[in-house]
Amino acid sequence: MRSVLVLYHSQEYSNTHAMAVAIAEGAQAAGAAVTLINANERRITPDEYRAFDAVAFGTPDYFSYIAGTLKTFLDDWYMARKVNPARLSDKPYALFLSHGGGGRAKQPFEELFKRMGTKVGATVTSQGRPTSTTLAACRALGQQLAQAAH
Repeated sequence: MRSVLVLYHSQEYSNTHAMAVAIAEGAQAAGAAVTLINANERRITPDEYRAFDAVAFGTPDYFSYIAGTLKTFLDDWYMARKVNPARLSDKPYALFLSHGGGGRAKQPFEELFKRMGTKVGATVTSQGRPTSTTLAACRALGQQLAQAAH
């Protein structure tokens, strides 16, 4: 069974969390085993990360940048890749972003994560609470990601 990690940061309004859950639902519907990790609650190690076949990353827009917990993940990932690159940068991945207006973090988010592997689908964004249309787009992205997992 393919395994999908949904790694995201969410706290105050839980908008990114709602999107993460919808992505997980889509991946599960496509037959994947899904693990949700809120980086605000727990740090994932590079060795844990290696075990997954595909990953979705989600962040709120904080001052036109990604959440610090995802930047910490990238720092850990980068250092681990220098020592042992196996199963770190060859995964299908997807991106999702919530914001209060503007969504200017989208460009740096996409730029920072492009080294993760092969991007699946378009980055799903939500201004404020995700609408039913946005959540449906998240579910579809989760399905695409699960189908791309290897």
